[in-house]
Amino acid sequence: MDDALFIHRIHFAFTITYHYLFPQLSMGLAPLIVVFKTLALRTRDPVYDDATRFWTRVFAINFVAGVVTGIPMEFQFGTNWARFSQLTGGVIAQPLAMEGVFSFFLESAFLGLVLFAGKRLSPRAQWLSIFMLFLGTWLSGFFIVAANAWMQHPVAYSRLPDGSFEVSSFWGLLLNPWAILEYAHTMSGAGITGAFVMAGCGAYYLLSNRATEHARRFIQVGVIAGMIFTALQIFPTGDMHGKYMSQTQPAATAAMEALFNTEVGAPLVILGQPDVEHERIDNPIRVGALLSFLIYGTFHAEVRGLDAFPRETWPTNIPLLYYAYHVMAGLGTLFVAIMGVAALLLWRGRLFESRWMMWILLCAIPFPYIANTAGWLTAELGRQPWLVYGLLPTSAGPSPAVSSGNGLFTLLGFMGIYALLTIFLLALVQQIIVEGPESGR
Repeated sequence: MDDALFIHRIHFAFTITYHYLFPQLSMGLAPLIVVFKTLALRTRDPVYDDATRFWTRVFAINFVAGVVTGIPMEFQFGTNWARFSQLTGGVIAQPLAMEGVFSFFLESAFLGLVLFAGKRLSPRAQWLSIFMLFLGTWLSGFFIVAANAWMQHPVAYSRLPDGSFEVSSFWGLLLNPWAILEYAHTMSGAGITGAFVMAGCGAYYLLSNRATEHARRFIQVGVIAGMIFTALQIFPTGDMHGKYMSQTQPAATAAMEALFNTEVGAPLVILGQPDVEHERIDNPIRVGALLSFLIYGTFHAEVRGLDAFPRETWPTNIPLLYYAYHVMAGLGTLFVAIMGVAALLLWRGRLFESRWMMWILLCAIPFPYIANTAGWLTAELGRQPWLVYGLLPTSAGPSPAVSSGNGLFTLLGFMGIYALLTIFLLALVQQIIVEGPESGR
């Protein structure tokens, strides 16, 4: 890999990883804000109205941060990845344009209504505005995922004589099976982030003996939503997406499991260290034949290993792919355990008195961010060495005029700017938390 290509990949990986810290929380909070407003309408309890206003303010800061970090990321398609844009713009530009025209319009327009005209609207109009905000947020996620899904599993396209791509069926592009499965898995992951942040914030207030009634509602809604989303993350969304990936990207599936040799009754490796040079996994902890069962529903199925594919088509960084996948899967299992115990305590009426559980919920806030980042690393590393799977190699995508030095200079600049942005955003969120949920009355 030449230096310029490496820098371009690191540059985009950094900007998109930082950017996605914000959309995942926006998409996770949006349905929970709808829940709070619905409860406010049904019960006329002012605590639910306070919760709606409080989390809408957090959503607004997060939304603005997502816009600020998303625009430079899209510019990189033209600056650092001009050849990729030239060849694939006829396809991926369509869902990206729809995200901007429809979804962003819904989000920004109705967020403005909720923030600046909310008290002038009737309660039902407020609910409708919040619901449309939720709809715009989740539509935005779908269009972005549809663009990525085409890169993972290209469908509904034709290739022109100059090598570029164009859409042959717009609905085929949007209804790409990979897009549907990836979207469901992505939204459940975002829901986990929103639920853990909400429950963790409630735990903070309860431990601090502040706004205790609001804290109980935050924890209750967060734990119930977290239990639902963590279950959906594993089954059916994770299960179905994994099975489909094993059909469409079998080499990536083998690399994720560090399965170097084709096996009948392939075991699931819980933990180990991939040794690509010797094509083995060291110190493995295996569960016999479980991988065959998870993929094919039988313990006696054959699972193709990396030996079944030409070496030049193997993912380019198998150890990082393996560890990213196992971090994602391991944290997903941990989330089920945390929310399962919290839900049990809630059902028994002992959750709010369990300080140890409050500390767990508070300290667990960063973990969904790590899991979502690891999940996207798994998807993107698994697609390598392709930009468009099987059609366009990654090496054919960068801008030839942008040198490694130019790329490194802008990367360092982005790191500095985003460090300052992080400090500013944390200060804003801290101010909202210090003011408390009652401050919006």
